Amino acid sequence: MSTTHSEQNQQNMPPLAVVPYLAMDDATAAIAFYQKVFDAKVFDHHMAEDGKRVTHATLVINGGVVMLSDEFPEHTGGRKHNPRVLGGSAVSIQLQLDDVDAVWNRAMAAGATVEMPLVDQYWGDRYGILRDPFGHRWALFQHNEKPPENAQRW
Repeated sequence: MSTTHSEQNQQNMPPLAVVPYLAMDDATAAIAFYQKVFDAKVFDHHMAEDGKRVTHATLVINGGVVMLSDEFPEHTGGRKHNPRVLGGSAVSIQLQLDDVDAVWNRAMAAGATVEMPLVDQYWGDRYGILRDPFGHRWALFQHNEKPPENAQRW
């Protein structure tokens, strides 16, 4: 029997526009990571009958919706498609934050790796890209009204 908790949360769900859906090889651990690092709120969470894999979860991160699930290769011809088995992801999820340094530091402490260091950029943002422990890329930034004099140029 699968478990769920969704009906009570539907009324509080933000409107959906473009929603990334992330393939995971450990969705339960990913949800915990996103809650710890990004203060994610879980709106939907359905477990498979095996009680081990997430068939679907809806998270709200920084006001936006991200959906995810574990892979079920038995339903995709034996293929896996999470970023770790594919050798990475060409997609990054952008998060504009009020305190980018605090979130960045939580991510690093929780096992994320740096792809592009968090620095003040010439276009005015404090911006960096990290890879979470599940292979997904997150670009974190905080907008500065005026680019710093010593901002990094490419």
